[in-house]
Amino acid sequence: MLIRFGYDITISCAQETSVICLLSMRDERRSDLRRPEEFSLTPAIHHAQYHDQFGNVCRRFTAPAGPLRIWGDGIVADHGLTDPVDLSAKETPLSDLPSDVLVYLLGSRYCETDKMSQIAWDMFGHLPHGWSRVQAICDYVHNHITFNYQNARNTRTAYEAWQEQTGVCRDFAHLGLTLLRCMNIPARYVNGYLGDIGVPVRLPMDFSAWIEVFVGGRWMTFDPRNNKPRIGRVKVAQGRDAADVPLIHSFGPHLLQEFKVWCHEVE
Repeated sequence: MLIRFGYDITISCAQETSVICLLSMRDERRSDLRRPEEFSLTPAIHHAQYHDQFGNVCRRFTAPAGPLRIWGDGIVADHGLTDPVDLSAKETPLSDLPSDVLVYLLGSRYCETDKMSQIAWDMFGHLPHGWSRVQAICDYVHNHITFNYQNARNTRTAYEAWQEQTGVCRDFAHLGLTLLRCMNIPARYVNGYLGDIGVPVRLPMDFSAWIEVFVGGRWMTFDPRNNKPRIGRVKVAQGRDAADVPLIHSFGPHLLQEFKVWCHEVE
């Protein structure tokens, strides 16, 4: 199948402001593009591209005073299958984990493993190791937090989400990541596109957050918010938590004026 994805965002700055944005698809899927991923700024200004420490595609530029339109669009080929499930996948002993995976065991800006370690062990320490324990943690998060756009807060941490029992997809992801790391299971934050392909209920489109867990010796997709295998994820960025992968990071205030996202199947 073919999936069209993109965004149309307008921000406004009171003065010239340096900006970094992470809005482009990661390089792993570049060979699947069936139409080159476009990127434009209006008014047209110079921008530079680089990769951060997590391999994400970043663009940096200086936004002028006033409105700036950031637009992107592409078409990618997808296998059309749901996220893979491997019920036999085992947890990797800590001593055998690859060195580049260890960073995803540590606490981070939004994932306070120090506050939640005992909570996690009390709830999940007795469960059999492997895929089923990862899924049990995702089940718990899915049932514990009530999704509510009106209760979104970009400073909410995993511990606060656990206390308040409300939030959006990034809060589901942060709580799941934190509980998994407390159990010595590496987990990382992912954001990207997730359209309503194969889902009967259509919701307003937005960028989505989910997680990847190192289980069975490889990174596997889990989604505490939706908590079911889905079709057509297009990964944009990955990191320890949302602090590593902001869609738009400005070194000074900016006002969001327009925000539109699309991700849907095309002929």
